[in-house]
Amino acid sequence: MSSLLAQRIQALEESSTLGMTKKARELAAQGHQVISLSVGEPDFKTPAHICEAAKKAIDDGFHGYSPVAGYPDLRLAIANKLKRDNNLEWASENIVVSTGAKHSLANAIAALIDPGDEVIIFSPYWVSYSEMVKLAEGTSVIVEGAFENNFKVTPEQFEAAITPKTKMVMFASPNNPTGSVYTESELRDIAKVVAKHEKIFVLADEIYEYINFTPGGHFSIGSIPEIKDRVITVNGVAKGHAMTGWRIGFVACAKWIADGIEKLQGQVTSGTNSIAQKAAVAAFNGSLDHAYEMKEAYDRRRKLVVAKLREIPGFKVNMPDGAFYAFPDISSYFGKTDGKTTIKDSDDFCNWLLQEAHVATVAGSGFGAPNCMRISTAAADAQLEEACNRIANAVAKLK
Repeated sequence: MSSLLAQRIQALEESSTLGMTKKARELAAQGHQVISLSVGEPDFKTPAHICEAAKKAIDDGFHGYSPVAGYPDLRLAIANKLKRDNNLEWASENIVVSTGAKHSLANAIAALIDPGDEVIIFSPYWVSYSEMVKLAEGTSVIVEGAFENNFKVTPEQFEAAITPKTKMVMFASPNNPTGSVYTESELRDIAKVVAKHEKIFVLADEIYEYINFTPGGHFSIGSIPEIKDRVITVNGVAKGHAMTGWRIGFVACAKWIADGIEKLQGQVTSGTNSIAQKAAVAAFNGSLDHAYEMKEAYDRRRKLVVAKLREIPGFKVNMPDGAFYAFPDISSYFGKTDGKTTIKDSDDFCNWLLQEAHVATVAGSGFGAPNCMRISTAAADAQLEEACNRIANAVAKLK
């Protein structure tokens, strides 16, 4: 009966991250001690003052439908946060709150992309980018950042990919899955290319903003005046505030784009969860001490994991500058076998690793980088060390 599903659904790929997480849970249910490093989720609890705000919202009776674009106090808190942290001058009317940054990204693409429009995606990219473009009946144009350039796309590569059909360029900085961070200088050079093409929009995914280890810190491409009105900045509370399950994301952009997104959202989901919105007000208005504490832990963990992975023969590993992932090139093991299984690609490698070492990772194929695999470092230090040891012991069997 699945053949009766709409073609747009049949054409979609399953999320590789969610798919591997499901496999890991199934293996764990069989009694195996699985270390899951597949999901991009902080292993910290939501800070207490945010939880208290949610409890107060329940007691205060915020039980009804919320405004489609979000509560006024939340939109104002986001506007203030953008000015404080990102040098972005947007009013409340320029902000639409949605059910997670993923929803915000999908809304922006659906609101701007027509069938046949081309969307340039800097690769490696988060697994859902190309599928969101596919749903909008657009065409993804993948531009690959070289390993030697820390997986970052150059302005020259970007400009060479532009055609008369190009309507959008999208990327994340800090990046999922690579942890790469575009510097202010690099983003200004990209902005110069955008400025030459008046009909190209930038969809900037900044969800890992607070997990940035570079000396220059985070820079928002939307703060560049020449292209400000064509940049849609997407962010949320999931990563920096350890609020993945609260499902609060937002776009900040020109009012006509925000109005289009609000119009779309009004017909699909309406306003997002009322209690979660009140919790997000506390997140945006409150101290960032918890974000800095988490960043310190992620910094320690990335160094631990990269050091351990670099000890494994054949692994090529960059030091990530942000987010909480390592993204090793494991292609030296393609074609090798343990006598029972032959590794043909990164999907084979990760599936074999799950069965052989009981460590869940994600194949790079879903991120546009088939020679690599993604390892989440959002786990306790001891777990990460044990996982790396298991990986090393397992791959030693491949000849």
